[in-house]
Amino acid sequence: MAQPTTSILCTDLGFEWPDGRPVLSGFHLAVGPGRTGLVGLNGAGKSTLLRLIAGELTPTAGTVRVAGELAYLPQDLTVAADRRVDETLGIRAQREALHAIESGDVDERHFTAVGDDWDVEERARATLDRLGLDQLDLDRTTGELSGGQAVLLHLAALLLRRPDVLLLDEPTNNLDGQARARLYDAVAGFPGVLLLVSHDRELLERVDQIADLRDGGVTWYGGNFSAYQEALENAQETAERLVRNAEADVKRQKRDLVEASQRLAKSAAYGKQRSVRRNDPKALADKLQGKGEETAGRLRGMHTERLNEAKERLATAEEAVRDDAEIRIDLPRTAVPPGRTVLTLDGVRLAHGGRGRIDLELRGPERIALVGRNGSGKTTLLRTIAGDLAPAEGLVATPVQLRHLPQRLDVLDDGRTVFQNVKAHAPAATDNEVRARLARFLFRGARADQPAGTLSGGERFRATLAALLLADPPPQLLLLDEPTNNLDLASVRQLTQALAGYRGTLIVASHDRPFLREIGITRWLEWDGGELRPTDPS
Repeated sequence: MAQPTTSILCTDLGFEWPDGRPVLSGFHLAVGPGRTGLVGLNGAGKSTLLRLIAGELTPTAGTVRVAGELAYLPQDLTVAADRRVDETLGIRAQREALHAIESGDVDERHFTAVGDDWDVEERARATLDRLGLDQLDLDRTTGELSGGQAVLLHLAALLLRRPDVLLLDEPTNNLDGQARARLYDAVAGFPGVLLLVSHDRELLERVDQIADLRDGGVTWYGGNFSAYQEALENAQETAERLVRNAEADVKRQKRDLVEASQRLAKSAAYGKQRSVRRNDPKALADKLQGKGEETAGRLRGMHTERLNEAKERLATAEEAVRDDAEIRIDLPRTAVPPGRTVLTLDGVRLAHGGRGRIDLELRGPERIALVGRNGSGKTTLLRTIAGDLAPAEGLVATPVQLRHLPQRLDVLDDGRTVFQNVKAHAPAATDNEVRARLARFLFRGARADQPAGTLSGGERFRATLAALLLADPPPQLLLLDEPTNNLDLASVRQLTQALAGYRGTLIVASHDRPFLREIGITRWLEWDGGELRPTDPS
């Protein structure tokens, strides 16, 4: 008898938070075998949907059905520091039973614990090897692992269970380049139903289809991320062309209505004059006038109906255009003349996270990519340059205005509005100047008066970026620490657009190679904790 195809099926699904905020309503989704990338704007409900499918949340309406065993890797992992590696993998009891049997203890409970899984330890080691964790001791505790190692260890635990359905939520956020490559291979080789939420374009290149969650529904695109982008661009061009055609039709119908009204008015006036010249009886004149008004009414109604239909076509065409607004700014005051020194590191040894000494001089408007493995000390190096940490040895000199965008995005005061936060960074600017600048970061009108604590992830990032780039004096050296982590694809594009208008020196610590290439990196430097050296961007 043939086995049913493993799948995920959401029918008429609804969910709202306890405070009444709706997330999904009447939602439908069917996912079959293969790798599916789930994309969408921040706040669209992607992570919530995965939690509903995984059973971590209970829907307020509808049903979720999963055929086969399901495994779920959440975005925010809870790692117990005192838990052993083999316990996290779910094989501790089996290992202990195996070791007991090998030492001569033939108690029945050991055989029950092992079951048929006699090679569990070998399978675990092979899975860890594939994910680059070959040096991991099964007896050590997880508190000694880096964030990236913890993600890969939990993924290994899921893969050991041989699930039919695997859910991954932003799995590459804390991974360095080597770890990402391992995860890419694991995704490419997964044989069942894989549904992953990610903004990692390199990971999305390895999926079979894209599901775009938008406005409470899903639009499907066959192929990987490149195919999705191409289809999206073609659809956008078509939608924009239809809008232009509809706008032209509305103008034409408005013009026809005005011209028809003018003709009818002239005809009515002429008819009245003619009736007066002929000295028609009043009853006849009234009858002729009534007929004329009836005809005029029908004609006006016909033109009005055509105009309303044209407006409806325009509204429909406008709805098809994606409103992922773009940032367009120019920041001439951030410009750095060629040859001007903006940063000098002379024999710097980091307070922690590094062994060697760093010598570096940056001149002019360079764009530096700072890469390296997790735990090598890139964040510590940026914080040392920013002045947040004192070096253990050596000299840090930054003769220009500097701003630092940390991973935590804790630059904003949550109790203040977006406008107030930006104003605090540029006190000399007038209110109108601040609002005009904020509009270019897509905070227009009332949006600029939102408290920072109520912003979505993408909005908070834009507000933080605005506060830094619009500061007075403007920064000529900008430090960014993993800026694309937790950003949706539209926000990554908006960040790229904003940096296109920045003319100063840029240092970016990131594992997002496509993003680094798009922002025009001029020099790639690798920090391994012992030496800062040039590296190949490939």
